[in-house]
Amino acid sequence: MPILRTIQLGYSCDSKILLRNVTLDVEKGEVFALIGPTGAGKTTLLRLLNLLDMPTSGRIYFDEQDAAKSTRLRLEMRRRMGMVFQKPAVFNSRVYENIAYPLKVRSCSRKEIQTRVEEMLEITDLKGYEKRKAQTLSGGEAQRVALARAIIAQPELVLLDEPTANLDPVSVSKIEEVLTRIIHEQKTTVIMATHDMSQGQRMADRIGVLMNGELLQIGSPNDIFCAPRNREVAEFVGVENILSGTVVDKEAALATINIEGGVIEAISEFTVGDEIYAIIRPEDITFRLTKDTSSARNVFEGKITRITTVGPLVRIELDCGFSLLGVVTRKSADELNLSLGQRIYASFKATAVHTVKSWS
Repeated sequence: MPILRTIQLGYSCDSKILLRNVTLDVEKGEVFALIGPTGAGKTTLLRLLNLLDMPTSGRIYFDEQDAAKSTRLRLEMRRRMGMVFQKPAVFNSRVYENIAYPLKVRSCSRKEIQTRVEEMLEITDLKGYEKRKAQTLSGGEAQRVALARAIIAQPELVLLDEPTANLDPVSVSKIEEVLTRIIHEQKTTVIMATHDMSQGQRMADRIGVLMNGELLQIGSPNDIFCAPRNREVAEFVGVENILSGTVVDKEAALATINIEGGVIEAISEFTVGDEIYAIIRPEDITFRLTKDTSSARNVFEGKITRITTVGPLVRIELDCGFSLLGVVTRKSADELNLSLGQRIYASFKATAVHTVKSWS
């Protein structure tokens, strides 16, 4: 049973439509990540789910109750949620008081507050920070204080808006470690908006792609990153090999696809005559200097048109009669001793090709 459900949710402000037709179920104990470009509506949606703002259309149900029923009910619902914003808000007081605040407003006993604060300090690795002024902390430390404050009352649902934005890699790792511990130990339902797609892959059970105020696709990380439903999603998640073609032969599940005069084999549901797009992730392409025996059904000779180093990876663009982009580690690129204009072989398995009939 979903702890949170939205039906045809919409929101407009100053005659501008920010969200439209957002229908979503989030199960108890699930980690759901919202990804999308800046301005897609992620923060707006989180504010609606946290009942800070009311939608202009549609419905929000929390634990099967309609949030539009009454102001009192919404307040009760919000007390069962925790929210952490992109820019951590900390009070001008000690870390201890910051974390203890939700329990104080609930009139908890001093002993219970002390016990729970100490537990939160342990979980968020802030032990020894109790007497520090919260506003003197680093960004990562302040975010952990905000996180501890959001979860100290043991909410059923925690909403996180870009919890690691603008933090250094060490702080990102620490925040993710804290979140993982909370999720596993407290079985908390989490909805997190993130610009970091790899973070969504690492932490989420399911991912929703929000673009231009609409949820274009919801699925497992594998669904989103390996089987995007349309071109917008494919391009956003980094699938740069989107090849237009036609199925020219089909034997059982194995389809032969004509791509600009070349032929690709793929496991596909489509039949002869169907016009499709073949999607191949760059990391699924292997490069060799010679046409060695390979289990891959797709092997193409091509000329290197561009080599680009990006951190520990090297992007290789190949002209095989059609353009093909792959990535290898810098070590592999050095071993291959690649150069512009060089002719090499690219290969990928039929199972690495995802086919889509049409874009929405």
